[in-house]
Amino acid sequence: MLYKILIDPFVQMGAAPDLLVQAIWDGFVGGVLYALIALGFVLIYKASGVFNFAQGIMVVFAALALVGFHQMGVPAWIALFLALAVMLLLAISVERLVLRPLVNQPDIILLMATIGITYFLIGFGQLVFGGEPKRMITSELGIPKGAQDFDVFGGFVSLQNIDITAAVMAGIMVAALAWFFSKTRIGRALRAVADDHQAALSVGISLNQIWVIVWFAAGIVALATGIMWGARSDVSFALEIIALKALPVLILGGFTSIPGAIVGGLIIGIGEKIGEFYWGPLLGGGIESWLAYMIALVFLLFRPQGLFGDKIIERI
Repeated sequence: MLYKILIDPFVQMGAAPDLLVQAIWDGFVGGVLYALIALGFVLIYKASGVFNFAQGIMVVFAALALVGFHQMGVPAWIALFLALAVMLLLAISVERLVLRPLVNQPDIILLMATIGITYFLIGFGQLVFGGEPKRMITSELGIPKGAQDFDVFGGFVSLQNIDITAAVMAGIMVAALAWFFSKTRIGRALRAVADDHQAALSVGISLNQIWVIVWFAAGIVALATGIMWGARSDVSFALEIIALKALPVLILGGFTSIPGAIVGGLIIGIGEKIGEFYWGPLLGGGIESWLAYMIALVFLLFRPQGLFGDKIIERI
């Protein structure tokens, strides 16, 4: 049995390389979408030093706002800008009502606050939009459907146009965020706020402004993620569960690294697809639901700060 588990999958890969390429592509797209979710966590963690438990429900809330405005008869592109306005309003509300009273409080207090935001958005979202799944308006936004078939190693590999769009969008967003954090004055201020709230205030950096900006940026990422995930499946509150896959992604890449979120997402996405396709039948199936966490556990044992995270040394 051990021989079959160790050898048979590699024999199958060599016998049908086109299926291996298909599995890698499907994993790549899944990894890109995991990375988009992780980006929202990274943005807020870089600016506040706290893990934003509400990022998953922000993805759902942003997508529901977009679909909800369109169902009210608003044209798709206007609905998109209105959804962005909703995420800006959410960012301002979180800063005014939650973060501002908790400046310099312990990180665990801020974490509990984001858990409270999560449950508020779940209840408010169900009250406003209802609990039933909704169809994402991909065609109205100009996102192409269909697939492109390619001849690879004598077989066919199918690339969904929606998946190609998701990969391109993620690449553009990552490049823009990396430039924003490294080259702009606001980006440098965000890093200063994450290091020390009090020191940032002493040099004239406005915490209120910075937190609104970073929560709005995380809201933009959440909307893009909601559109892409909603295009692959209906928009529903079940999408919040997918956000849990951001945890192993962040452990692999590091909680403060934008490139790390991408690399970690790709490792998790490709790893779980190949694992499910080749090792799943040998282990009873369903390993896609837990393999990511096992990979993260191995990284925690050997490199707890992640691939791109800074090693923290505390002097006593």
